[in-house]
Amino acid sequence: MLRLASACAVALALSAAVPAQAADAQLQAAVDAAHRAPANKARDAARHPVETLTFWGLKPKQTVIELQPGGGYWTEILAPYAKATGGTYVATAADLANPQLSEAAKKGRATFEAKYADAAVYGPIKYVNFGPVSGPLGPPGSADLVITARNIHNWMMNGSLDKILKDAHAVLKPGGVLAVEEHRADPKPELPGVTNGYVATATVIAAAEKAGFKLDAKSEINANPKDTKDHPFGVWTLPPTRQSARSGQPADPNFDRAKYDAIGESDRMTLRFVKAG
Repeated sequence: MLRLASACAVALALSAAVPAQAADAQLQAAVDAAHRAPANKARDAARHPVETLTFWGLKPKQTVIELQPGGGYWTEILAPYAKATGGTYVATAADLANPQLSEAAKKGRATFEAKYADAAVYGPIKYVNFGPVSGPLGPPGSADLVITARNIHNWMMNGSLDKILKDAHAVLKPGGVLAVEEHRADPKPELPGVTNGYVATATVIAAAEKAGFKLDAKSEINANPKDTKDHPFGVWTLPPTRQSARSGQPADPNFDRAKYDAIGESDRMTLRFVKAG
């Protein structure tokens, strides 16, 4: 799992070398843009946005769906890129059609939409309901790229992984890409219930193949050989979460963070799957 020697690691193909793609100027401009939060820009050295999106095959005029965008690290890049290139950025959001949806979830969606409401910067972001009983992600065969970053462990925990991957497969065009970034357990074994947040690469591949995808390529772009994966509070001990106490407990001011901050963000798999067709 050592990082590839080159500064910008290229993909490891399954059956033949995958040619490196040159990142386009508009993608670089979106990454460099002044509107991005300083905290997100500070994470670029660990998340490699240009290299990662290039590996996944991001191109102008695509329809891109991001599953559970969280705080919007990728939203800040993908939405302006879609605006600049004639594409469409779709973010999943709390399922307003679910009568069981909590008020907190409704508020969270409203806050996210308000944060990215400036159409002059982000364009007309589209939102689609997302949850355990939500409907399709969009019309069948309508998307070019579906992205999930650091979500699979959560979906394994709540039992929704199969549904989500099936929905992703349905919304993608033939030849469309499922792009995955996930905390990587290898070479350590995956813990029952993925309680430490690290997932085996084989688990992700098997789940995607079950949904009908074919693994196209792997990349070491987001590898971190310093990550020993034996932290007291799982992957959440590392940046950016920097957990210092058990979940539900207040942060421990005496917890020695130095070792974990020195590791940096987690070791992650970066995978590209395709929908056959």
